[in-house]
Amino acid sequence: MSSDNLPGAVNQQERPGFEQWVVGFVDGEGCFSISVVKNAGCRLGWQVQHEFSVTQAAPSKPALEELIEFFGCGTVIENNRRDNHRYRLMRYSVERRSDLIDLIIPFFEDHPLRTAKQKDFESFCAVISMMREGQHLTREGLRRIAQITETMNRKQRSRYLESSEAIRQPPLIRR
Repeated sequence: MSSDNLPGAVNQQERPGFEQWVVGFVDGEGCFSISVVKNAGCRLGWQVQHEFSVTQAAPSKPALEELIEFFGCGTVIENNRRDNHRYRLMRYSVERRSDLIDLIIPFFEDHPLRTAKQKDFESFCAVISMMREGQHLTREGLRRIAQITETMNRKQRSRYLESSEAIRQPPLIRR
């Protein structure tokens, strides 16, 4: 017997309560990240990268694979771990912007996170929205995106804002 329902996040009625598990799992182990990285192949020499990820030690890889099944997107990859843990580190990763816009973001809009990670999610959504509008293709847009990244996750200083390319830019004159 087959179902007429679509696979992925839109088919949540087949797994009652699973949505809450996903929210709790992401609250504890997930990350919404935005990075502005140097890339000579880009018009401005910088690229905005976005990723939703969840990490676990290798023995818990099946939980990450359940996220692929649930959302209908993403991959599980091995991280190069640089610590003294006993197991390899695995990461569920979604980088494709269309998957983020069509699957990941709507799920977490409908099922809000309960920790401070909700603020990171909101910042993540703001940057994705800016990118949809093409703002990442302008120096001012890159500057605003880099400023947002400084408020997310570990709150590190943006490499873009520290770069000579950003520092040497004359201020915008608004008329």
